[in-house]
Amino acid sequence: MTLSWLQIARLGLVQTALGAIVLLTTATLNRLMVVELSLPAILPGLLVGLYYGIQITRPHWGFRSDTEGRRTRWIIGGMAVLAVGGMAAAASVVLMETAFLPGLILAITAYGLIGLGVGASGTSLLALLATTTAPNRRAAAATITWLMMIAGIAVTAVLVGLHLDPENATGTGYSPALLLRIVAIVTGAAFVITTLAVWGIERKVAAIRDPDPVPFREGLAEVWAEPAARHFTIFVFVSMTAYFMQELILEPYAGLVFGFTPGQSTALGGPQNGGAFLGMLTVGLLASGLKIGALRTWTIAGCTGSAAALILIGLLGQIGPGAPLVPAVAMLGFFNGMFAVAAIGSMMQLAHDGRERREGTRMGLWGAAQALAGGIGALLGTGLVDIARLALPDPAAFGTVFFAEAALFLAAAALAAAVIAPRPRAAHAIAGE
Repeated sequence: MTLSWLQIARLGLVQTALGAIVLLTTATLNRLMVVELSLPAILPGLLVGLYYGIQITRPHWGFRSDTEGRRTRWIIGGMAVLAVGGMAAAASVVLMETAFLPGLILAITAYGLIGLGVGASGTSLLALLATTTAPNRRAAAATITWLMMIAGIAVTAVLVGLHLDPENATGTGYSPALLLRIVAIVTGAAFVITTLAVWGIERKVAAIRDPDPVPFREGLAEVWAEPAARHFTIFVFVSMTAYFMQELILEPYAGLVFGFTPGQSTALGGPQNGGAFLGMLTVGLLASGLKIGALRTWTIAGCTGSAAALILIGLLGQIGPGAPLVPAVAMLGFFNGMFAVAAIGSMMQLAHDGRERREGTRMGLWGAAQALAGGIGALLGTGLVDIARLALPDPAAFGTVFFAEAALFLAAAALAAAVIAPRPRAAHAIAGE
C-alpha cells in the first residue's frame, strides 16, 4: 500500500513545521544579533555554519532509512530536538544582552541541536516520501510538500513580524520576553503538528527498502561512483552556496540601510517566501499541466532570474529608505522558488536512478552537499559583509556581496546546463518529480 493524497498532505505539514522553526533561527535571531546587539555579522554566520555543518550527517540518516526503516521515530524525535534547539537559540540571544559568554555557549549548543534535529527529521521525511509514494504520484507529492513548507514559512514570517514590531498589534512592542513567548508558541506548535501528522502513517504503507544491506561506507561509495549522482552533487553545492549567501545578510541589510524595524525585517520573509511559492506553483503548472519546458530549462531560468534580482537588491541600497526593497525581495523569492522546485524535481528523479535502490542514501548525499553549501554560504555572506564594511559604507558593502552571489548563480546556471540531462516529455518530467 502506498501513500494516499491525505497522507501526502499530512507529511507536508511536517515540512511546514520544520520550516517555521528554521525561519526564526536563521532570520529573526540573526537580525537581532547584528542590529539590536551590534554584534559582527560573522557571529550568526558561524552559528548557522555550525547548524549546516552538523547536517553532513544526512547521508547516514538516509542510509539508515534504506536499511532499517522505522522513520517515524526519527521524524518525531528529530523535530523534538529541533524545537528544543530553536527555543534555546532564542534564549541565548536574550542572554547575550547581559552575559555574552554564557549566551554564546548556549547559542553554540542550540544551533548544534538545530542541525541535528533538521538532519534527522528532514532526511527521514524525504526518504519516507520517496519510498512509499506511488510512481505516478511522486511528482505531485514532492511539489505539494515543498509548497506547504514555503507557505508555512511565509505565513510564519508575516505573523511573527507583526507581533515583533514596536507598537505591534498586541500593543506591547518588541521585548526579549515577547520574543521568547513567540518562539515558544512556534516551536511547541511545530512539535505537536509533526507528531499528529506523521503518527500511524508508516504502519499503513509498504516502504521499499534495500534488500541487501551493506556497510554505510560501501553504500555511500556505490552512490558516489555513479556519474549522474556525483555531478549533480557538485551542482547542488554551487547553486546552494549562492542560494544561502543572502540568508543571513538580507535582514541586517534591511535594518541598517533601509531603516526597517525588527518586525518589518522579519516580515520580509512573507513576500520572499510568498514569491517562492508562486515561482514553484508556476513551474508546477506549466511543466505538469501545459507540458512547457524541461526541468533543466526551468532550473537555468530560476538561477539567471535570481542573479538579476540580487543585482537589483544591491543597487537599491544606493537609494536607501523609500526604495522598493519589498518587491525586489519578492522577485528574488519568485526566481529562487522556480530554481528550487526544478532542481528538487531533478533530484527526486535521480534518486530512483542507479543500479541499486538507495533513494535515501542519494537524498542524504545531496542533503549533505546542500548543508555544506549552506554553512559555507552563510560564512561567505556574513564574513564578506564584515570585511567590506571596514572600507565601504553599508550600502556598497552589502551590494558587493549581493553582486558576488549573483555571479555564483550565473555559474550555477551554466552547471545546470551541463549536468541536468534534458528528458523527453514522455518521461513526465514534472516539477517535484
